Amino acid sequence: MARRSSKTSQTSVSQEQTNEMIQKKAQEIYEKSGRKPGRDMDNWLEAERIVKRQP
Repeated sequence: MARRSSKTSQTSVSQEQTNEMIQKKAQEIYEKSGRKPGRDMDNWLEAERIVKRQP
């Protein structure tokens, strides 16, 4: 049983890693949209959708 959970933890992405990926994607969206202020939440939510769709 210990082997299974060890393998699972190696292949799964931690919440911290997921948040880092979302943050990077949100920054990309911000940059591509011309750095429009006041769209932080929209950018984050769009980035979150994109990251969560990735395998």
